[in-house]
Amino acid sequence: MSKHPQEWKRFDMHAPPRRQNLVLWPVTWLVARAYCWLHREKFKKERMEGLKPPYLLLLNHNCFYDYASMTVAHMPHRPNYIISVDGFHGFTTILKLLGGIGKRKFTNDIYLIRQMMRVKQHGDVIVLFPEARYSLIGTRALIPEAVGKLVKLLKIPVVTVHMQGHHQTMPFWSQKDRFLPVGETLIRQLFTAEEVKALSVSEINQGIREALEYDDFAWQQKNKVKIDLPTRAEGIHQVLYQCPHCLTEYSTRSKGALIYCEHCKKEWELTEYGELRALEGETEFSHPPHWYEWQRDNVRREVEEGTYLLETPVLIDALPDSRKFIPLGEGKLIHSKDGFHMSWSYLGEDYTLEKKVSEMYSCHIEIDFHVRKMSCIDLSTLEDTYFVYPLSEASNVTKIALATEELYKYYVGNVETGEKSPHIST
Repeated sequence: MSKHPQEWKRFDMHAPPRRQNLVLWPVTWLVARAYCWLHREKFKKERMEGLKPPYLLLLNHNCFYDYASMTVAHMPHRPNYIISVDGFHGFTTILKLLGGIGKRKFTNDIYLIRQMMRVKQHGDVIVLFPEARYSLIGTRALIPEAVGKLVKLLKIPVVTVHMQGHHQTMPFWSQKDRFLPVGETLIRQLFTAEEVKALSVSEINQGIREALEYDDFAWQQKNKVKIDLPTRAEGIHQVLYQCPHCLTEYSTRSKGALIYCEHCKKEWELTEYGELRALEGETEFSHPPHWYEWQRDNVRREVEEGTYLLETPVLIDALPDSRKFIPLGEGKLIHSKDGFHMSWSYLGEDYTLEKKVSEMYSCHIEIDFHVRKMSCIDLSTLEDTYFVYPLSEASNVTKIALATEELYKYYVGNVETGEKSPHIST
């Protein structure tokens, strides 16, 4: 029997963080080390001599494999991980024993600061992926100004972990581990506690962004990493959704090593070395991230002209706790300059969820999410997480993510620099 939302059991965000279980501690390291060995990953350390916890560990984020590198990077020190509530799904008990701390994506959770302070008092490592989601195309996602503010508040050393090639071995748009060799991972103490005290928030943010900058396609091309899988392009159309030849949106498809447009029939091959090559005519973008950023430019133009608007029926699943998705049925989603507005009915009552542009500098998306085998976006409050599946053919979750970022930058401020938008009076 379905329960009223007020009766749902919710993830306890206030429970004090557990220190990582000492029995699981070496087990996780051995499993992670073996996984990294399969990928022939090498680790290099800089400025790490004599460093002891507490410190803040920041990593770039491409795929599930990142967690193995992360585990190797912080050993032999005990960690607490900031993990989204949906990340606990299916592994709730073990992740709590491993030191997981729950967080709802892209929400302003002040209580999370208290949890981090407790980890600091325990003398352990605080592990955080500042991009807050997997990279869609193997380049760094946005890192908000709040990261620098957090560093100033914690007043502890900052260590960055820069990983290369992870997108190529397990791309976001495929999520199948190809078990390819990856690049050297650099573990570096970026700032000492004394440097954190002396630097400004903007200087800290600039240092973190530079330390975590990456382009995995450029890395593959530079290092001549050959990917000769016959299906190496399958799924990439999910993030390269607009045809650069005829400009039609949502018309791209992929099969084997090809991405093609159903509207104008143009085809491009994703070569063994990660470059795009048109089978006929001009190659508009040989570098996949350039195609992706061209789409961003087009979305930005819609935002600036005031023409961006998405209205679509959606399927909605709620995840109030980490253990069970609750299907809420069909609803309606609107995304515009006013932010997200979602409405639905459940057990005879009407509900709405509104997320203003100022509340979300980015948006978490999933491709062919395992619950429904459909692509979706994640909208969260402090109490609930909603997985929202657009049903309209004239919609794409990658475009929704780009629009969320460009709306924030246009109407609120630039999350990369902290500067206010010139279109808004301060």
